[in-house]
Amino acid sequence: MILSMTCWGFSWTAGKIMSSYGSPMTISFLRFALTFVSMLVIVVVLRESFRIKAKGIPDLIAASLFLSVYTFLFFKGLVTGKAGAGGVLVTVMNPIFSYMIMLIMKRQLPSRNQAIGLFLGLLAGIVLLKLPMEADKIFSAGNIYFLLAAICWAILSVFTSKASRYGSTVTFSVWMYGISTLTLFLLAGTAAPLQTLSQADLKFWGNLFFSATITTSLATTFYFVATSRIGASQASSFIFMVPFSASLGSWFFLGEVPQWHTIVGGVLGIMAVYILNKKESN
Repeated sequence: MILSMTCWGFSWTAGKIMSSYGSPMTISFLRFALTFVSMLVIVVVLRESFRIKAKGIPDLIAASLFLSVYTFLFFKGLVTGKAGAGGVLVTVMNPIFSYMIMLIMKRQLPSRNQAIGLFLGLLAGIVLLKLPMEADKIFSAGNIYFLLAAICWAILSVFTSKASRYGSTVTFSVWMYGISTLTLFLLAGTAAPLQTLSQADLKFWGNLFFSATITTSLATTFYFVATSRIGASQASSFIFMVPFSASLGSWFFLGEVPQWHTIVGGVLGIMAVYILNKKESN
């Protein structure tokens, strides 16, 4: 779990490096193409069935589309934004947006813990985005793309949470990445990816392999395996490591020194997620 969370955090550094080699659409396609191939290998090694129930196809298509949009926004934000700040913002806001969507879907008011957690989450977002001081820079700094990415991932989670109903979670994932790869290929075309590959160097291939294979395929699979062994609640607590590893990776490899608003906002966000997952006291 520690290794998986570290890889997830460092993926923001890898994404920042890759974003300089081509357009967000092109890099998104290349990453998904390699991810899809590596996921196919995992399915074969684990001897999982490639079948999913027919009633799961609508959720599969919806999840694929939101995953495509999320990844595009991920790279779009990294073109101008900082990897460390983006990693903290998206990671801490994802579960907060997920809780908000859950409450809206269930048409229920938040409990005491949920209200406190959502308030802290909102405060964390305000601090991370530096809204009181630099509201006019939200578009230029790439933060708007990170914010939209967090919303997309929260919506994506609604569909992926149903994956186990339709068959193996790994099988659902491989088809999801397959559809996303096809979607991005239709949007990116062939000229831009070929041009990017022709100019690619060892740094690009290393970060692409790490981002697509190590981070997405292996680390995510390890997370699923660990969750089945130690339980979802205990496994989810390890996610608190992602903002830290994202900041650490961008600091070490990119020289992005964490700023005060990233640290304070990240701490507030982690507190918010902790309270949201804390059981209500009688």
